[in-house]
Amino acid sequence: MKICVYAIAKNEAKFVSRWAASMREADGIYVLDTGSEDETVSLLEQAGVHTARQTITPWRFDTARNASLAFVPEDADICVCTDLDEAFEPGWRKKLEAAWQPGTTRASYRYTWSFEPDGSEGRVFWLNKIHCRHGYRWTHPVHEVLAWQGAGGEKQITVEGIQLNHRPDPEKSRKQYLPLLELSVREAPDDDRNTHYLGREYYFYRRWDDCIRTLTRHLAMPRAVWKDERCASMRYIAKAYLGKGDETSAEHWLWRAMAEAPYLREPFVDLAFVKYKQEDWEAVIYLTGLALAIQERTRNYITENTAWGSLPWDLRSLAYFYTGRLEKADAAVREAVKLSPKNQRLQENKKRIEVELKKSLLAAM
Repeated sequence: MKICVYAIAKNEAKFVSRWAASMREADGIYVLDTGSEDETVSLLEQAGVHTARQTITPWRFDTARNASLAFVPEDADICVCTDLDEAFEPGWRKKLEAAWQPGTTRASYRYTWSFEPDGSEGRVFWLNKIHCRHGYRWTHPVHEVLAWQGAGGEKQITVEGIQLNHRPDPEKSRKQYLPLLELSVREAPDDDRNTHYLGREYYFYRRWDDCIRTLTRHLAMPRAVWKDERCASMRYIAKAYLGKGDETSAEHWLWRAMAEAPYLREPFVDLAFVKYKQEDWEAVIYLTGLALAIQERTRNYITENTAWGSLPWDLRSLAYFYTGRLEKADAAVREAVKLSPKNQRLQENKKRIEVELKKSLLAAM
């Protein structure tokens, strides 16, 4: 099979070397530069990447993606869409070829969207930007998606073992996202997905009322039936109420979020943290227990590392400590340290709990 990688780029010189090296398993690499003012294009060409230049005015991600896809040769069998701040771990092509079957149109694979300061994984989900050459088109001006327009239905596979890592430039601005999301919702007012994204973006901008209004609208949309995303909307509404100082409304929405998707840890941990700040230790113990009983992590973008890292154990250990249950506090903090061994605060908590536990045991003798 002929496998081609394609991407868009603008001022990505710092990422070219790493990205191109990780894509070399492809038969061809194609990049559409949309207006770089640094050495991006020359560095790509030095790395053997096919490049073209095109100014996209007005800027839209879907227009740029479609132009970059058109740059891929017509006789390609499989297209792999990535960004220059991403990199595959070696061996991805062999795994893809082994999994791809006749009639396959699209493949999903593991994607680490963020990393913690200590180098451990942050948010992880499964992406699906590997697809057959014909039958797909990118849609939406931002948070663009591949829309199937071919004959018949899609046939998607999951490729275990492919790993794509995202290490972005933290200084890069995302100021274009909000106006593009507002445009996207104007263009497709019945699109529930981008309505959710718009409400979330308002939250990032601390526009609490706009966030609440938009996400409440999302929940009322007939097509907004995916429980995971509905749960996320409820959680962002709750966080917006917390931003407004309204804990009562926030708790109401977090209970709704838990009821909407009781298989997700995230709303349980969110409410446990609210109860921690209120020093409601029995509620913290109850909620973290419910969260930790959920053992299966979903593969979509809704999942958050805070819920699957040390935080639930951390909160649980503190609640046990402040209620005098030192043995349980010790067991919980040890679990937290296992998940975040470089966290100095957890290490200090562990030492303090051990000291208090020893004092308690000696006093009981």
